[in-house]
Amino acid sequence: MLKEFKEFAMRGNVIDLAVGVILGAAFGKIVSSLVADIITPLIGLLIGGIDVSGLSITFGDAVLKYGVFIQTIMDFVIIAFSIFIFIKLFNKIYNREKKVEEVPPALTKEEELLTEIRDLLKSNKM
Repeated sequence: MLKEFKEFAMRGNVIDLAVGVILGAAFGKIVSSLVADIITPLIGLLIGGIDVSGLSITFGDAVLKYGVFIQTIMDFVIIAFSIFIFIKLFNKIYNREKKVEEVPPALTKEEELLTEIRDLLKSNKM
């Protein structure tokens, strides 16, 4: 059983997934910091310093912190938009590099001969 687990854990897909999860968590921290420390204060300046996270309603002993919920939604939208822009730029760069690498393959001897025959046949018909 230990041998089977070792084989399972050392498969390429499992290791790739683990690396992806770790990098995703690290990237999530970066994006969260970007939103909380840079973008949200800038948006606060643009809308007059309004902080919605402190909004709440009290019903007896229960406190409904709807401002925190609104702030979380705003954070989600900002994070989702940031990731969208990042992925869009990444795909643009990746596709540009891919287009540069795509060079039409050289013709084989047979293809060259067939092309010459085709061209000769076209020229004889006219």
